[in-house]
Amino acid sequence: MATRPPIGLPKLSRRSRILLVIGSIFLLFLLVGSRLLSTYVNWLWFGEVGFRPVFTTVIWTRLALFLAVGALVGGLLALSLWIAYRSRPVFVPVSSADDPLARYRSTIVQRVRLFGIGVPVLIGLIAGSAAQNDWQIVQLMFNGTPFGITDPQFGKDLGFYAFTLPFITWLISWLFVAVALAFFGSLVIHYIFGGIRLAGKGGQLAAPARVQLSIIAGVFVLIYAADYFFERYELLFSSRNALFSGATYTDLNAVLPAKLILMFIAAFCAVAFFAGAFLRNLQLPAIATALLVLSSILVGAAWPAVVQQFSVRPNENAKEAMSIQRNIEATRAAFGLTPDKVTTEDYAGSTTASSTQIRGEQSSINTISNVRLLDPNILAPTFTQREGRENFYGFPEKLDVDRYTIDGKTQDYIVAAREIKTSGLTETQGGWINRHMVFTHGNGFVAAPANTVNSAIEDSSDQGGFPIFKVSDLATKGAIRVDQPRIYYGELATDPYAIVGGKNGDIPMEYDTPTSTVSYEGKGGVPIDSLFNKLIFTMHHAERNILFSSQIGDGAKIMYNRNPRDRVSKVAPWLTLDGDPYPAVVNGKITWIVDGYTTLENYPYAQRTQLGEATTDSLSGVVRQDNRTISYIRNSVKATVDAYDGSVSLYAIDEQDPVLKAWQNVFPGTVKPKSEISKELSEHFRYPEDLFKVQRELLSKYHVSDSVEFFSQKTFWNVPTDPTEDANGAAAKQPPYYVLAQAPGQTKNTFQITSALTLLNRQFLASWVSVSSDPEDYGKIRVLRLPTTGASQVEGPGQVQNRFQTTPEVTENRTLFNNPSVRVRFGNLLTLPVAGGLLYVEPIYIQRTDVNSFPQLARVLVSFGNKVGFAPTINEALDEVFGAGTGDTATNPGNNPPPTTQPGTTQPPTTGGGTSSAEMDQAVQALNAAITHLRDAQKSGNFAEQGKALAELDAATKKYDEAKAKQGQGSQPPSSPGAAPSPTPPPTGGG
Repeated sequence: MATRPPIGLPKLSRRSRILLVIGSIFLLFLLVGSRLLSTYVNWLWFGEVGFRPVFTTVIWTRLALFLAVGALVGGLLALSLWIAYRSRPVFVPVSSADDPLARYRSTIVQRVRLFGIGVPVLIGLIAGSAAQNDWQIVQLMFNGTPFGITDPQFGKDLGFYAFTLPFITWLISWLFVAVALAFFGSLVIHYIFGGIRLAGKGGQLAAPARVQLSIIAGVFVLIYAADYFFERYELLFSSRNALFSGATYTDLNAVLPAKLILMFIAAFCAVAFFAGAFLRNLQLPAIATALLVLSSILVGAAWPAVVQQFSVRPNENAKEAMSIQRNIEATRAAFGLTPDKVTTEDYAGSTTASSTQIRGEQSSINTISNVRLLDPNILAPTFTQREGRENFYGFPEKLDVDRYTIDGKTQDYIVAAREIKTSGLTETQGGWINRHMVFTHGNGFVAAPANTVNSAIEDSSDQGGFPIFKVSDLATKGAIRVDQPRIYYGELATDPYAIVGGKNGDIPMEYDTPTSTVSYEGKGGVPIDSLFNKLIFTMHHAERNILFSSQIGDGAKIMYNRNPRDRVSKVAPWLTLDGDPYPAVVNGKITWIVDGYTTLENYPYAQRTQLGEATTDSLSGVVRQDNRTISYIRNSVKATVDAYDGSVSLYAIDEQDPVLKAWQNVFPGTVKPKSEISKELSEHFRYPEDLFKVQRELLSKYHVSDSVEFFSQKTFWNVPTDPTEDANGAAAKQPPYYVLAQAPGQTKNTFQITSALTLLNRQFLASWVSVSSDPEDYGKIRVLRLPTTGASQVEGPGQVQNRFQTTPEVTENRTLFNNPSVRVRFGNLLTLPVAGGLLYVEPIYIQRTDVNSFPQLARVLVSFGNKVGFAPTINEALDEVFGAGTGDTATNPGNNPPPTTQPGTTQPPTTGGGTSSAEMDQAVQALNAAITHLRDAQKSGNFAEQGKALAELDAATKKYDEAKAKQGQGSQPPSSPGAAPSPTPPPTGGG
């Protein structure tokens, strides 16, 4: 009977083998070449910013992990395959018509090296590639530092949980993978070569197969025993109870003993498997396996469920008291909410106050005089249209708030850098040269006092309600001095690269002003004037123009990774960065400031918090955090990025943070000590938004210190939803707000971040939280706790917004707001402590519905108690709530109460000494008359009368200037914002 010839792979000719090798090399180049190219480009970039040791440390760590884990997984698999193949039965049928495995045996026999070496190498490459992403776990293991605090259950230093335990868990996981693959590989080889046969009753297992598989299985179960041992410590991160994180009563009294029992059973099973390797039957390993599975079900799952159901649930408040108390203490420590950092005081929450009371209280005057009317989340289009200049300049979607001292007065400003925005280029402008070599940088720093808008008197080109800009750029040297206004690095740098220093002949190519060009002279960028680097970046960006452009010559550089947040992220990959970098002028330079956090997932008993959920609110234009679990956070680093040369500096702001110390051990010298932070820089530090959002979320629960009260949840608070946003679907949380105010307990105005908190599932106000950003008490958290029962309850943001929209004065003006050609936008609803109560202030903006329109301030809403003020100016709105004269504190703060004026009248200017001459009085009267005439003309829509009134105003202004000059000591002119009420803007205003 003829037999079938063995089936194998066809033999390749010499030419075919050569082509196969060439094809393999080309494929390898495609797979690896791009990675090597990107690595070299990153190496150049890290050299530019001076952080190349970070790059090399990460690369070498990744490479070491790749090789180590690849060798572990691939090596164990190769060893297992080699042993299985060498110990195969002596007689191996090469071919058989009735044997379905014959073709596989024949293929393996003919390609032993391919399967014995190639398969393990491939598996090792895959495993190594996956493992190298966990380089941070390994580095923290070898560089971790002690916390100096022990956990309350096992008495181990918290550094063990932060640095050592994650590495052990990681290592055990890879040992499981390696041993499981080795077992599976040997099982397949023994089966193919007859060591395992399924024919017959119960099948047959050759002795070599039994020995090898039993030993591998024993090792696997032994690792399982070690895993049970270390899983005991992971109970301190348990999420069994939905109310709190940490080991519960059931975890400590049922699961913890179960882990120890299962550990010993698993160790016994491992011994049984090792013994079974040398016994002819596998009854002992089988019994041990059944015991392990049964005990896992009964001891590991059923018993804890019984304890939870019949012991804990009927007495949960008492049973969980100890665990809850541990959770409270650990959460406060992990999230910076300890009593030494949080000051809580009861606050009356008065609902009545008089004008005399407010004008006689310095803290109220300081707060009201700095009430912020400009909403940074709304006014970006206004900044762009009025100060954006050319179409290739722009501002971020969300502006920022910072404070500056000008002429001895400190106040908060809405600030933004005028950046290059190549997406604004027209179709004809947007060629490769213009996009990458001509329009390379922004121009200037723009700021506007946050508590002030202009009036029609000051700017006859519109009806007022716009920011009063203070600009420092190439053409203007403003009040905020900027020595180098060119901005090459910013939030709008979305193009992958810009090439600077290019020349068309001898003429610089970079656009600078409408009449000049410039060539970059800073230290930023990577040289691209050599043929080699041109070729590298041509391949990296797949752009041949880089290679062939004759305008890229000596001194040319290529800039990439220009977003400040991206730059910090690359030089400090271990930091979690705040979602809102902001520009500041420090020593005449525009500097981006980025807050960096160190975080941990494993802090014993601390509340496990979803970072993304805790930091998401109604605010737009910020980078959203990944929704990963954290149980520890510190604002340990402040990073700066120079807007001109892109240089990055990291400063330690919390030098006691053990996690920061560990990373400083990993990357020595990359983080500068706190002592190197200049006074000018520290004056622009803000308490970061994302950290504050996480803390207020936790503070809403963890202001409670008693475990029984915590369990009842009756005194929990809640972060309110933003009532100024349209409620489409799930309402977003109200964002925190930066304000300059004097809170109770403070002796002066402080730049701080604030938030209101309401009662749980109710809209009444529960507390007001603020954190100072001033260097003197940076990070000090103040909580004003309000009455939560009876008639003394204070309305929360949602209730106040409802009162605003139903107030008769507002409803009467619905014809203004319901104009179909106008969009009404409610600005940020600020909550400020004033006169023992809470003052709510909300600006209202109007904006035409066409694409080129932009918002302008139209009205101001003010609420205190049950009174609402609704007027074109903050002055008038305050007068409506508190009485005549209160509004003067908004623009004329001081120790002495200003003269009382009736709402809607003009406050006459006074001389510096408080007296006025007859000539000055006449000038003021003429100004007031002209203002009244202009207001009446605007209301009637009589353009002829408006022209006459403007002429009268011009003449009166000149007389006033002459009188002021003669007097020698002038005062604030009546056209100063707030001194005279702004005429009512028409509903179509706004650009």
